[in-house]
Amino acid sequence: MATPVEPPNGIRSPGKHYYSMWQTLFEIDTKYVPIKPIGRGAYGIVCSSVNRETNEKVAIKKIHNAFENRIDALRTLRELKLLRNLVHDNVIALKDVMMPVQKKSFKDVYLVYELMDTDLHQIIKSSQSLTNDHCQYFLFQLLRGLKYLHSANILHRDLKPGNLLINGNCDLKICDFGLARTSNENGQFMTEYVVTRWYRAPELLLCCDNYGTCIDVWSVGCIFAELLGRKPIFPGTECLNQLKLIVNVLGSQREDDLEFIDNPKAKRFIKTLSYSQGTSLSHLYPNAHPLAIDLLQKMLVFDPTKRISVSEALQHPYMSPLYDPNSDPPARVPIELDIDEDLCEDMIRENMWEEMLHYHPEAAVNG
Repeated sequence: MATPVEPPNGIRSPGKHYYSMWQTLFEIDTKYVPIKPIGRGAYGIVCSSVNRETNEKVAIKKIHNAFENRIDALRTLRELKLLRNLVHDNVIALKDVMMPVQKKSFKDVYLVYELMDTDLHQIIKSSQSLTNDHCQYFLFQLLRGLKYLHSANILHRDLKPGNLLINGNCDLKICDFGLARTSNENGQFMTEYVVTRWYRAPELLLCCDNYGTCIDVWSVGCIFAELLGRKPIFPGTECLNQLKLIVNVLGSQREDDLEFIDNPKAKRFIKTLSYSQGTSLSHLYPNAHPLAIDLLQKMLVFDPTKRISVSEALQHPYMSPLYDPNSDPPARVPIELDIDEDLCEDMIRENMWEEMLHYHPEAAVNG
């Protein structure tokens, strides 16, 4: 649970109070009353809280030493910039970013999100039964959120069950935009550190420079398969093994299905793999609805130019009972994310401060 504590130096900053959770100090705005810690990741700790001005429950993520690693700091800045501009039922809402006391030297960043109960990874791992209706509804919401992102010119690039938050009434929201890119930023770093391998599209595994929204569709296909089978479909141990697993299921590709590969070495590698007839998805998922299998087959297509798009997937017969094209407005404007990857720590901090001011315009006057 959250335990109230004294500040480490004994000096209380105005408008802040102090709690300890999982041996971690939270210095947060007094309007938030923490309840308990609910998650821990590479970035830091998340706790549930109540905003006592609105009585709303929220999740506060503390990013400890946010500028220690420049790449991680850029990820946080990217998430702040994106979420400020995104408003959709199936995308997590960033409600607040707390203003630190020191503008020039703050180290920790506190992000306030709407509170969700769990994530899809936890649900898939659990013993809870998942009916066809569950699978259909989760997939529908994921595709709807993704259609909105793509209409705003955004590729998520790291979709996986752990990045899909779920509520008790099965609402789904996409989160974690630290690796997202606007589609005109093509070809920017896709290091091993990036994108979770199991959900990574063949064109990324094959180091193709020219990739688009289809990479997210592949990830959705992998997530959909995991919902149907309760385990990952392509749990590769490293990049080449990942490609082998994909070819084992989809079968060896014809010459014209390899034309998209612009890297000669990668193309040679694919051709050296031993012949595979492939495995039928209906054999892998014998209990799945036939229309679910049909849609999954259209998502898990090796050649991205032949893969179904998000809009087409929403109009597929498996989705059409839930989908109303008229109730789905696109994003207001495409988002341009011009973040210089070479920004120094001080400039990232300054950019982050500017983002915080959108939530706290009064601080601009005072500061």
